[in-house]
Amino acid sequence: MDVNAAVAAVAAIAGVLTGVIAMLAFRWSEREQKRPTRSSLHTDAVLPPGVDTVLSVLRSSAVVLDEADAVVKASSAAYALGLVRGGKLAVEPMLQMARDTRRDGEIRQVELDLPRRGTGRGEALAVSARVAPLGSRLVLLLVEDLTEARRIEAVRRDFVANVSHELKTPVGALSLLSEAVMDASDDPEAVERFAGRMQIEATRLTSLVQELIDLSRVQNDDPLEDAEPVRVDELVAEAVDRCRHQAGAKQITMAAGGTADLRVWGNRGQLAAALGNLVENAVNYSPARTRVGIAARSVNAPGGDHIEIAVTDQGIGISDKDKERIFERFYRVDPARSRATGGTGLGLAIVKHVAASHGGEVTVWSAEGQGSTFTLRLPEAGAARDRAHQQPARETRAGGAGLDEEAGRSTPESPESNAYETLPAPEVLP
Repeated sequence: MDVNAAVAAVAAIAGVLTGVIAMLAFRWSEREQKRPTRSSLHTDAVLPPGVDTVLSVLRSSAVVLDEADAVVKASSAAYALGLVRGGKLAVEPMLQMARDTRRDGEIRQVELDLPRRGTGRGEALAVSARVAPLGSRLVLLLVEDLTEARRIEAVRRDFVANVSHELKTPVGALSLLSEAVMDASDDPEAVERFAGRMQIEATRLTSLVQELIDLSRVQNDDPLEDAEPVRVDELVAEAVDRCRHQAGAKQITMAAGGTADLRVWGNRGQLAAALGNLVENAVNYSPARTRVGIAARSVNAPGGDHIEIAVTDQGIGISDKDKERIFERFYRVDPARSRATGGTGLGLAIVKHVAASHGGEVTVWSAEGQGSTFTLRLPEAGAARDRAHQQPARETRAGGAGLDEEAGRSTPESPESNAYETLPAPEVLP
């Protein structure tokens, strides 16, 4: 009996001890759960009420630092810009600004150029950083991306400089020629010669001002507000008629052909100006007694059928380095030839803006000494058409003579022209 009683007593004591230990463990676990953690201090307990919500809706990249320079809160944009890495502010100048602001409480702002993440070309990311105290222990850093604003400002600055230069040339020439006319008032032949030069410069000035107006219009207006189905045949005929005189002076054949009865959706005036610029460039940059072809076709695309209008010449061609810049304003492949033909350097820029505003694009294929093919790609208007029906190619030659070659074909190496090699025999345009 004594042994049994002793065993029972030991078991009772063990049970009591187990219960006490379990109760203490539960209390300790409960106390640990209620203790503020580092993450909770950095979000709920440390940030003033409402700050988290405000930071989440800011357009700027936001970073909040504590007294140990640890990141308490950072927006997704801050991570995207590479400002925060591994829970630390990764930009040393900004970190130093935060420390100075924490020390004296002054608001600081600076513009910095940061290396762009993920590129090996050394491209800079322009940002504006502003640091301000947030309460007694925190510092708020707001970073604004200025890269696009700087790019637009550079484009605007270059545009103004180019416009000033282009306007200064004919205006200065007119001033000098007017003085020459006055000095040669007793020489009728000299007066006639100087007056002719004045007409040329005045025409160049008028063309420049008009193209500046056209470029401003296509940039600011929405062409789809007044959109309508536009017949491609009519656009081609208008472009050919616009360049008939220049082509006749150089004995250049203009051949038109492709699929009949195609329509694009857009502003007729802008589309006519864009195609006219392409044909005019082809004529101006082609040697005498060569050919310029215009061909249109419909192509299937995932986003809907498109119309491709290709303008092909047998001119001097464009080098690879120039092809990257030919759609820039005032850029000329051959400035001397542009001066001789009266080019302003705005024609292709207008074509690019018209194509983009109509939901299309303009591309170029070219090889030096072989010619160029510019392709204007635009959304098709109307229902599907019988692709097998094609309009006989039409051709005109200034002076009345026609050729028996197919319209729109360039050199055999041209990938753009190969798409139009099945055109039927051309007929003379009226």
